[in-house]
Amino acid sequence: MRILFLAFAIVLSTDSVLAQPQSPRRSASGPAAAASAGALVGKWTYRSFHNNPALVADDPQTAPENALALIFAEAVFTFQVTSGTTLSGAIDWPGGGLDLEGTIELDPGGAAPTIKIVGTGRPGTGTAGWEYDYHGQLAYNWPNGVNQVPALVGTVIRAKPHDGAPAGYVASFIAVKRPP
Repeated sequence: MRILFLAFAIVLSTDSVLAQPQSPRRSASGPAAAASAGALVGKWTYRSFHNNPALVADDPQTAPENALALIFAEAVFTFQVTSGTTLSGAIDWPGGGLDLEGTIELDPGGAAPTIKIVGTGRPGTGTAGWEYDYHGQLAYNWPNGVNQVPALVGTVIRAKPHDGAPAGYVASFIAVKRPP
């Protein structure tokens, strides 16, 4: 009984040391950060949405069209983690794409990684001169979830105007991890 209690006390004290929150905006480091950052590696199906609060199901005839009109963009994120706190990659869609460079941070509680990414257009392509900024976080992993797929949720802003569209437009996004 004493051994069990001692083991339980050691686990509790270790957990409380490991669970110490980091100061806000501080980059993560160490094994926990590496594991969190590693969860970002790979391909993600990306969809961004116009932030239109109107319900789309009021009219069954137009509901499918209205729902599709909410999609701002659909593409594939590909991430490589170049260190515990940096990532690179691309966002690609048929006919275009952006190169990505960003940072990885843990939230103040140290639980889920946050990503801050700058996407820049590729010279000599239709996206030359484009710039989009992404801010997202790995969605909560439910302990009792069944077949939960990792997801990133966040917002994207058009940082530079292009093709007659002004800078400053903001959309929400969801990216769902694809199997390897």
